[in-house]
Parts: sequence; structure tokens; C-alpha cells
Amino acid sequence: MDAKKSNTKLVIAGLLLGLFMAALDQTIVSTAMTKIIQKLGGLDKFVWVYSAYMIAMVVSTPIFGKLSDMYGRKRFFLSGLLLFMVGSILCGTATNMDQLIIYRAIQGIGGGALMPIVFTIIYDLFPQEKRGKMMGLFGAVFGVSSVFGPIMGGLITDNISWRWIFYINVPIGILAFLFIFQAYHESKNHRKQSVDWVGAILLTGTILCLMFGLELGGSEGWAWGSWNTVSLFVASGVLLVIFLLVERIAKDPIIQLSLFKKRLFTSSMMISLLYGGVMIAAATYIPIFIQGVFHKTATETSSVLTPMMLGVVASSQIGGRIVNRFRYRDVMIVSALFLLVGTSLLGFAMDTSTSRLVITLFMIIVGLGMGVSFSLLNISTLNAVPPQYKGSASSLITFFRTIGSALGVTVLGALQKHAFQTGVTEIPDLDPGMAAQIKGGQALLDPTVQAQMGLSPELVNTLLGKLADSIIFIFQWSVILPILALVFVFLMGRARLETTKSAKPSPSGQQGETAVKPNPSLKRG
Repeated sequence: MDAKKSNTKLVIAGLLLGLFMAALDQTIVSTAMTKIIQKLGGLDKFVWVYSAYMIAMVVSTPIFGKLSDMYGRKRFFLSGLLLFMVGSILCGTATNMDQLIIYRAIQGIGGGALMPIVFTIIYDLFPQEKRGKMMGLFGAVFGVSSVFGPIMGGLITDNISWRWIFYINVPIGILAFLFIFQAYHESKNHRKQSVDWVGAILLTGTILCLMFGLELGGSEGWAWGSWNTVSLFVASGVLLVIFLLVERIAKDPIIQLSLFKKRLFTSSMMISLLYGGVMIAAATYIPIFIQGVFHKTATETSSVLTPMMLGVVASSQIGGRIVNRFRYRDVMIVSALFLLVGTSLLGFAMDTSTSRLVITLFMIIVGLGMGVSFSLLNISTLNAVPPQYKGSASSLITFFRTIGSALGVTVLGALQKHAFQTGVTEIPDLDPGMAAQIKGGQALLDPTVQAQMGLSPELVNTLLGKLADSIIFIFQWSVILPILALVFVFLMGRARLETTKSAKPSPSGQQGETAVKPNPSLKRG
């Protein structure tokens, strides 16, 4: 990194804009989906508008991380921006649901380049003693944009058009592109490597089979125990085994498996996965709970995530600033305990009589627990690996968090659906086919569906009560996730980030590397 030539302020602005876009589009379509379905149709396919983006991002993230280690960060960050903007323009012009799904996949590929490379550039650009503060800032932006998506999607859809939830990315992307293109100058000294195409193809196949199995499982014609669903999971497992064998002998593997021998690295990955599951549960089901219990519109309901967002911002900043003073493990223990308390309150202290104010307090606690991970896990991961693997390591944090979200929304969604259908069957004098017809119960939030099914106001209220109960049920199960996270937090060991007060540029132009004190605990994992 040639820090003297890079305009740090413009680089930060460009990175913040790029990260904001990529994280925002994971959730921005949620409150706009009703309007999109009305305009484009495709009710039976709408879930793939979310899934296409997520699957494409999960597949491309580790590949772009590796390529950035080989050929430099700048070119792949700019390529990701261009792909993302092209995908956004195409999404805004879609005339049917099939087109929108394909275009969302293009967006996802671009997002897979943006998110991991952002954090790697920050690591390259700043000396050790400043990285915590910057990781806290960028972690807060990542968390806020992920949670802010439904709010922004609802506001744009209600006041302009659903197409502008995609078009809005274009001016943001152009600014980010210009800032990075003009202001960011990196060292050309990259280690020459060969591209592990076999590993990349096997990894892609593994992820695709897993994600398709998770997304299709439980849907019509794809029962969890059916041969076609099971075959996807079996294929994913077989491809994973082959991938691991290939990576062990590859000259320049797409994922350096030796990194997982480091206890700190592996623990950070698993915590990221588990936190991803908690985040998607809160962001997905709390708005549904509020909408059903308090009879709010989707746009009004999306604001319930604001308290969690504020908690994420505060704790991400705090985590980044105190990482120089405490062990990673000590900070993450506090984070996991906050998350455990927050999910426990949602699962065991919340019911249909709980006030909005009390639920708001619960959400703040969840946000305070969640935010620390966005800054600290990136720091602990990047400081646990050699310089030539920074891009790959950063991409794996995003990779595991996204996989955790996918697993969380699928497993918890199946639990919620089962709990709701069980509750519906307990309603006396109700048509036995009602539970199967309503499925998970979210359709009841649409007055049009209520009218089409001929449901009386009294029955709607009863059904919405069962919906609320089923959501409380999944939060009771979600308590397991922070408990498991605590186990991996303790496995992080005694590692910490230690720096001297002075930071002199290294001969290569990268600041701060000579200022780092040797830390034996890092070698132990």
C-alpha cells in the first residue's frame, strides 16, 4: 500500500458507500415485495428475489477474496461496483419475476466482491492502532445498512416507486467508483499465484447444492425428506469432501485450509456464523410480530428495527475502540452475554400483551450484543493470518455470516411454520385444511388475503395470535445460538491486539506494521 499517494478521506468515503450499497440490498426488497408482486406477478417465485442475491454473494465472496490477494484489491472492488450497478439498473427495468431473479443474482455477484474487500483495504490502509476505530466505523455501517434496508425499502416504495430501491444504487455506486478510482493507490507487489479453478468450481457446486436444498426444502414438491431435497444435501456433502481433498494438494488453494488450524481464526468464523443466524431472526420476525400484534402496515412496522440499529452502531464503535485494551475473548464475552439476554427476553419475556416500549428495549439489547461482532471479528481474523491471505480471510468472515443467515432463516422458518400450523389445528371448529392453506401465517398480514379467504375479524385476530406465538417459539430456540457462540468465544484464547504508540511507515509504504509488538498468544491460536 502506498499510503502517501492515497487520499485517505476519499478512499474511506468510497468504501463506505460501496459497503452501504451491498449490505443494504440484502434486505431492502423485503418491505417492497408486496408491491413488486402486484406489478410483476410471480407470487410462487418471490422468495428467489432474496435467495438469488444471497446465493450469488455466498458463491462469489471467497473467490473474489482470493483473487484480490493474487492481483490486488482495487481492480476487483471496482469490478464489483460495476457489476452491482449493472445488476441494479437491470432490476429496475425488470418486467417479470424471472427477470428480476436473474438480475438480483448479478447484483449478488457484485456484492460478493464489495463486502470482503472493503475490510481488507481498511487493514492495508491504516496502521494497527487505528484499525480498531476504522473497523468499528465500517462494522457499524454494515450492521446499520443491513437493518435499515426494510425501512428504506418501504419509504421509497410508498413515496416514489419500487423500481427506485434499485436505481438509487446507481448514483451511490458512481460516487464510490470515482472516489476509489481516483484516490486509492495500492502496491503492485502481489505474490504470483495460479488460479485454483478446480477448487473454485467444486466450492461453487458445494454452496449451490447446499443453498438450493435450504431454499427449496419444505416447499411444494420439495418435502424435507423427499429424494430430490435429500439428494441436494448429499451432493453438497460429497462435493465438500472432494473440495477439501483437492485443496489439500492444490498449489494455491482458493481457501487456505491451514488457516483453520489457528484457534482464533476458526473461532471467529464460527461466531460469525452463529451471529448471522441471530441477526436474520431478529430482522425477519420482529417486524412480523409487530405487524400482526399491533396491526401496523409494513412500512410502519419496519421502523421497529431502528432501536436494534442504534444498538448495533453504538456497540460496533465501542468494540472497535476498546480492542486495543482488552483481549478479543473478553470483549466478545460481553457481546455474547448481551445477545443471550436479548434473545432470552424475546423468547421468554415477550408475548402479545408486551408493549412496544418494552419490545424496543429488548431490541436495543440485541443490537448492543450484535454490533461488536462487526468490528472485532474482522480485526481478530485479519490479525490471525499472514499478509498474503488477508483478502481470503476477510471474505470468509462475510461468507460464514451469510451462511449463518441462510441457515438461520431456513431452520427457524421451518420451526415457525410447524408451530403455527400446530397452533391453528388447536382452534375449535376450524376447517382442518386451514393450517396448510395459510402455511406460515405471514399471508394473514395482507388484508386482501383475509378477504379472499373469507375470514371473520374475530378469526383473523385468533390466527394472528397463533402467528405471534409461533414467532415467540422460534426466539426460544434461537437462544441456543448465543450459547454456542459463547463456547467459541472461550476458544478464542488469550489473543489480543497489541501496538506501540508510534507507528512508522514500513519500507513498502504500508504504515504501522513495524509498530506491532510480537504476541506469542497469536501463535498459539
